[in-house]
Amino acid sequence: MTAAIIFGLLLALMLTGMPISISLGLTVLTFLFTMTTVPLESVALKLFTGIENFEIMAIPFFILAGNFLTHGGVARRMIVFASSMVGHWYGGLGLAGVLACALFAAVSGSSPATVVAIGSILLPAMVKAGFPKKFGAGIITTSGALGILIPPSIVMVMFAVATNTSVGALFMAGVVPGIALACVLGGVTWYRARKFDYPRQAKATTAQRLKAFRESIWGLLLIIIVMGGIYTGVFTPTEAAAMSAVYAFFVAVFVYRDMGLKDVPKVLLNSANMSAMLLYIITNAVMFSFIMTNENIPQALADWMLGQGLGSVTFLLAVNVLLLAAGNFMEPSSIVLIFAPILFPVAMKLGINPVHFGIIMVVNMEVGMCHPPVGLNLYVASGITKMGITELTVAVWPWLLSMIGFLLLVTYWPPLSIWFPHQLGMM
Repeated sequence: MTAAIIFGLLLALMLTGMPISISLGLTVLTFLFTMTTVPLESVALKLFTGIENFEIMAIPFFILAGNFLTHGGVARRMIVFASSMVGHWYGGLGLAGVLACALFAAVSGSSPATVVAIGSILLPAMVKAGFPKKFGAGIITTSGALGILIPPSIVMVMFAVATNTSVGALFMAGVVPGIALACVLGGVTWYRARKFDYPRQAKATTAQRLKAFRESIWGLLLIIIVMGGIYTGVFTPTEAAAMSAVYAFFVAVFVYRDMGLKDVPKVLLNSANMSAMLLYIITNAVMFSFIMTNENIPQALADWMLGQGLGSVTFLLAVNVLLLAAGNFMEPSSIVLIFAPILFPVAMKLGINPVHFGIIMVVNMEVGMCHPPVGLNLYVASGITKMGITELTVAVWPWLLSMIGFLLLVTYWPPLSIWFPHQLGMM
């Protein structure tokens, strides 16, 4: 009954068009003042201790690094490198888009940032080369979602904060599924390009490939610094985030020089705005999960499911349906922060690996970012392509269907997620 009241109130507030963070805050306050005996002092304390978390500091740093890379010419060089490698295949520029999104995802940690950085450069080039606008839009919208699966990932940091899972293990667990999904999206791109006979580029010479590699090496090095640093234990994921922000600033301003020192305050301000918004959501979500735990809702749900004899297969199917439905009207950060604390204890009772469960949630978020009505990537891509949401939805469906198929594979075949961190001794 309590759970029904809390979620009913949250849903009602969200349906009024109120931002998620404020809806969460008002739900918590209403519940605190009218239906519970939790002392307000403990609530105030929880507000501070909730975000007094070392891992949370990674979020503003990854946002800052992503912004420097987006404005600093790294994306453009990655696209040139990707098209020199795969441009001569069917749908060459489209495949280059998938590869460039995967490479940029490995340095930015954010899906909308990946869509903006790669899409704003690649889409005009694809239309100019003779590709239909729909084809390019479909590729960029869905491949941009790799930003939250290929580490580093802001959404993974949020999952780790909400469930006390290892950030390093989650990052490493995202590597193999990330590469696999990039291959799936590339496969759909290649098949459709071949079927409709879309243009191909001339094959790049070895010299051209080496030149493109040399120019993009500064961006690609960041992948090695972040992943290598975390794996070897040189620094924690939070320190890796700070390192990547400083490195991205250095590359954008002093190496590529696509950005002057006068542009830095604007980037800092944008990053501060985004970070403040996310941290505000986190603060309210921490309170929300505190009330949930205090009312024993996750434990009651776990006991009920076990009492009904529901196994892990049924539970994971229900989780996928629930998260895809939530993806219809909420953005990834909010979904993870609200649902992870509730579903995680049930998953643990059913013996599901915590890291595997984290990857399932992240892949669900990816699918949610690409379908209407609130798919974040759809709105970002709509701004770049000047296409309507309905038109974009039609454009993305071949890739979206393949992503749903991939979601089922990730859900029911745990080794895809947990083999790599196991090999590295991180689990």
